Amino acid sequence: MKNVIVGTAGHIDHGKTTLIRALTGRETDNLKEEKQRGISINLGFTYFDLPSNKRVGIVDVPGHEKFIKNMLAGACGIDIVLLVIAADEGVMPQTIEHLDILNYLDVKNGIIVLTKCDLVDQEFIELVKDDIKEKVKGLFIENASVVEVDSVSKRGLDQLIAKIDELSENIEEKKIDSPSRMSIDRVFSLKGFGTIVTGTLIEGKIDLDDELTIYPTEKIVKVRNLQVHGQDVNTAYAGQRTAINLSNIKVSEIQRGDVIAATGSVEESMMIDVNISLVEHAKKSLKHWDRIRIFHGTREILCRIVPLNENQISYGESGYAQLRLEDKIVAKKGDRFIIRSYSPMETIGGGVIIDTAPKKHKIYDEKVIEALKVKERGELKDIIEEYLKLKLANYITLKDLISYTGDNEEDIKFQLDALIQDNKVVQVNKYYMHINQYDKLCQRIVEILNDYHKKYRLRNGILKEELRSRADNNLKVKDMDVILNKMVQNKKIKIEKNLVSNYDFEVCFNKKQLEIKKEIENKFRKNGLSSLLTEEEICGKDKFYKEVFEALIGETVQKINDEQFLDKKVYEKVKNDLVNYLKKNKEITVAEFRDLTKSNRKISIAMLENFDRNKITVRIEDKRRLF
Repeated sequence: MKNVIVGTAGHIDHGKTTLIRALTGRETDNLKEEKQRGISINLGFTYFDLPSNKRVGIVDVPGHEKFIKNMLAGACGIDIVLLVIAADEGVMPQTIEHLDILNYLDVKNGIIVLTKCDLVDQEFIELVKDDIKEKVKGLFIENASVVEVDSVSKRGLDQLIAKIDELSENIEEKKIDSPSRMSIDRVFSLKGFGTIVTGTLIEGKIDLDDELTIYPTEKIVKVRNLQVHGQDVNTAYAGQRTAINLSNIKVSEIQRGDVIAATGSVEESMMIDVNISLVEHAKKSLKHWDRIRIFHGTREILCRIVPLNENQISYGESGYAQLRLEDKIVAKKGDRFIIRSYSPMETIGGGVIIDTAPKKHKIYDEKVIEALKVKERGELKDIIEEYLKLKLANYITLKDLISYTGDNEEDIKFQLDALIQDNKVVQVNKYYMHINQYDKLCQRIVEILNDYHKKYRLRNGILKEELRSRADNNLKVKDMDVILNKMVQNKKIKIEKNLVSNYDFEVCFNKKQLEIKKEIENKFRKNGLSSLLTEEEICGKDKFYKEVFEALIGETVQKINDEQFLDKKVYEKVKNDLVNYLKKNKEITVAEFRDLTKSNRKISIAMLENFDRNKITVRIEDKRRLF
């Protein structure tokens, strides 16, 4: 059975309680004082079933200005509001204030109910309807149906019930899979049962014998019994009016405004970042350090406001702010709240919570404003993507994301995997990069290679390390390797012998260059190991020779050090002879190497130092061993 919470709203004595009695056959004014004074002081609760078999829980909230705090407590969790307006009086002050409250609490569905219609003629009713239409412009209820009823004769009740049934089809599904959370709106005890708390279950579900926590006192309690609409149940679900019989706690240890939730699922805070909107008709602006009252769930908290965009938030406008609270709040990102002025008390606005664990901010900090925009924008997946977009100059870790979002590691990993699957994020070892950042880096690498190939047309490519330092020296070698390997897989580049080139690049010698190439290689071949040749000895001052010579380095010519070179085949033979010698004899001196290669001491030292640098050998005192 789908559960729907319907709440009333409207001015005092406009017939809210009488309407509910006509709909349900039950009385919601149960307090002796309420019956004596003829007004609703506290919250009243009852229910009825729709023709479609959906159960409707009804919250009858007080309309009197003195009891607006109780109205705020009742508004928590409403799916459909019945805006009750007496046909003989029309829109009144509390009607407007109730509408402001419901609008800021993001109630999405409503019906305008004209009561006491038998007391006036149809012409007067039409005038009242026109006035209502004007007063609700721009609010969530602007396009709502207007149903004329008379609770005494029950005229129009069938039409109202049918409309409630119709709207109930559009109610969003509650978050049943989230940890349980309920704002407490009543606390009392019954003989033989003990402490009982009631409220609308905001999210999750509660089972018999569950162990829960009362916040902010952090008192651990156990669920002894559960009731939904007066009936015992084993499980209560999000969206249901729920009464919980608790053990291990006294009535004096709980108060309206406390939150009962799954243990460890929420955190308390003395400071929150928010987006605030102020109603225009109240003509009340908020300046730095103004004292205000915020109503969240069923709790009222005094606080000071620190506007962040400007020095004040003007009436009719909205802006980011930080609220410095005078008492603890138990909230989550996305929760709605109402603002009332400190004195005199009137509803002046509302807002949404963006961050429940921020650092202290200063005004006009653009970085803070941008960060709040990201957090406010969407679900965790969107928040992560937007954050990575804003951090294109940085390399972000999982730890950074946990710290920024405040979400758990498992959820963040899940969303990162989804973003990677959607090709919006790239993982590079422990770092996560937005695709824009990754593409920009790849483009930078390709541009470096293009410039390199233009300058060195006969070189096979640039060394990996040189490419890394040019592209981004902040990247570690292992991270650059991952990026380069991805680019190889995507056929953007190729890597051969630690040299990187564009995928379609090939060294092409013209006829003249081929002749020079042959001449240089012959010179090295004839020289053998008799000496180590320098670039000047090979090329002189001829730039054409120099260009071809540089292209041969690493191919047919081996670089020994910054100045000396050797035929590549000769180098490989010496290296193999040395390795075989060391495998047999374990170690070798310079003199022994000289004799092995039939060279001189100067060449032997240069060659051995080259083998040390390339980690073929390691020097231990005056001897070499295999690395």
